[in-house]
Amino acid sequence: MSNKVHDSAQAALNGLVQDGHTLAVGGFGLCGIPEALIAALKDTGVKQLTCISNNAGVDGFGLGLLLETKQIKKMISSYVGENKEFERQFLSGELEVELTPQGTLAEKLRAGGAGIPAFFTPTGVGTVIAEGKEVREFNGKDYILEESLTADVALVKAYKSDKAGNLVFRKTAQNFNPVCAMAGKITIAEVEQIVEIGDLDPDEIHLPGIYVNRIVLNASPEKRIEQMTLKAEA
Repeated sequence: MSNKVHDSAQAALNGLVQDGHTLAVGGFGLCGIPEALIAALKDTGVKQLTCISNNAGVDGFGLGLLLETKQIKKMISSYVGENKEFERQFLSGELEVELTPQGTLAEKLRAGGAGIPAFFTPTGVGTVIAEGKEVREFNGKDYILEESLTADVALVKAYKSDKAGNLVFRKTAQNFNPVCAMAGKITIAEVEQIVEIGDLDPDEIHLPGIYVNRIVLNASPEKRIEQMTLKAEA
C-alpha cells in the first residue's frame, strides 16, 4: 500500500483536478464539508468544473469560494438557498444548474459508486424533474429512470482516518460524504485525526479505505453553522 497521507491540501490535490472535471463534494449544509480542500482547489485555478454536492456552499465559504471565482460551470445539487452569488449566476445564465431531489441525489451517487448505471424511482413523477426521462409502471405505479452519477475526483470530510484511509464520520457529516467517496474515481479525504492502522475498531469504520486514495489532516476546521437561532431575551 502506497502512502496515502499528504502534508497539505495542496499536495493532496497535486496533479488530480483538471479543467472540465466533474467533482463530487461531500457535506450537508456547512456540516462536514472539506473546507481546506475546497480552498486549495480554488488556488489551483482549474475551471469549467461540474460539482455534484447537496448544497452549493454559502457566500465566501465552501463551494461559494469557487462560485465567486467562476471556476464552476455546472452544479448538480439539491438545496441551494443560502448563496446569493449562486442565485445571481443562475438567473443571469452564467451557471448551469441541475436540481435533483435530495434522496435521488444520494442514490445516484451510491448507485454510481456501486457500478449501477441507472435506477427507477417514484420521486419527481409528474413534475419538471421527470421531463425527458423514461417513465415505467411497476405494480400500478409510475416510476422515472434516473441515471447514476460518478466523478473524476471526490472531496470528502471525515472525523478520523487511519493511514489506510478507513474513515469514521461524525453525525450529519455521514449523510453525503460516504456516497461521494464511493462515486469518485479518485477520492481525497480531509480529516481531523489520523491514527495508525489497527487503532480503529472495525465496527466503528463507516467507509473502508479501498474507496480512499489520499488523506490530508485538517486538525482545526472552522465548523461554521449555517443558520443559528438564539432564544430572544426576556
